[in-house]
Amino acid sequence: MLRRPDSSASRAAIMAGIAVVLTAVLTSCGPTPSPTPAPTEAGVSPTPSATPTTPVYVADGTADDNLPLFAAVTAQVWASDQKVSGRAYIDALIAAGFDREAMQVTQDVSTVGNPAESIQFSVRWGDSECLVGQVGPSTGAPVTAVMPQLAEGRCLIGATRAIDW
Repeated sequence: MLRRPDSSASRAAIMAGIAVVLTAVLTSCGPTPSPTPAPTEAGVSPTPSATPTTPVYVADGTADDNLPLFAAVTAQVWASDQKVSGRAYIDALIAAGFDREAMQVTQDVSTVGNPAESIQFSVRWGDSECLVGQVGPSTGAPVTAVMPQLAEGRCLIGATRAIDW
């Protein structure tokens, strides 16, 4: 014959089990302690990484080194009310340190007087590369890239306007 376990002992075991489960659940819901950084070889904890820096002009750098600044300037002008003015891009690039003499820009207006669907501008970099930007209604978001130079040190194909201001 099977013997029925003592009900008070059984109840105590169940309550103890519930207490263990409840403690585990409540502990997992509390704040999670942040991990302690591992010490470096010198015994100093590493500092958190710095926030990204603003791109800067690198006069002795490559076109690729200067693309972040070129792209940032382009995005800044695109976000302004001057976003369809080629001159605004040229002026902003000059203010950022790029060489006016190395620049080209296309017309803002078509031959029949309509606003251009896209504007291209560039900065010749060294003997073989160009920083090239394109903006306008047909482009959507600004596009910037490093491209190879064309014949005669040009960066843009076709007619460009004089940068004589």
